[in-house]
Amino acid sequence: MKIFIKNMVCIRCQMVVKSELDKLGLQYTDVKIGEANLRGNITAEQTEQLNTALKKSGLQLMDNKKSILVEKIKSAIIELVHYSEEQIKVNLSDYLSEKLNYDYTYLANLFSEVKGVTIEKFYLAHKIEKVKEMIVYDELSLTEISYRMQYSSVAHLSNQFKKITGLTPTHFKMLKNKRFRTLEDV
Repeated sequence: MKIFIKNMVCIRCQMVVKSELDKLGLQYTDVKIGEANLRGNITAEQTEQLNTALKKSGLQLMDNKKSILVEKIKSAIIELVHYSEEQIKVNLSDYLSEKLNYDYTYLANLFSEVKGVTIEKFYLAHKIEKVKEMIVYDELSLTEISYRMQYSSVAHLSNQFKKITGLTPTHFKMLKNKRFRTLEDV
């Protein structure tokens, strides 16, 4: 039986879900971002206990089909941006349509209706968060970051970064460095 979980965005969330399933004695085959595959069925009482436990960690079971699909869209984007080492070879709309087996127009309209933001804006926000993370780790140049995040150029990355954060990547990096120097001097 497959259950769907709202607000699962990271590997720690998966660990929380596994832990709660273990505590309730519910066997599972796997736990992915946004869902868990259980062996056998789950009773109404177990469902309520699991949902109560998950809510304490900011997670929640879902049963509404539209909400489940929106969470699948979010999970697909989060996995793509934050956890996938490979770059997608097609555009985002084709990727989501293929992964979720729905027409992209339907996915885009549903997502906008439920979340109040477009899929593209959600995707760009996550890309910029990943870029910020890469800048903070200071292991890659902006050229390497722009290539890894599939920007056509450093200028394109810089323009989007500034549009979303209000800062250039270089200024963001300077602020990070200035903040860390100040903390070291304390």
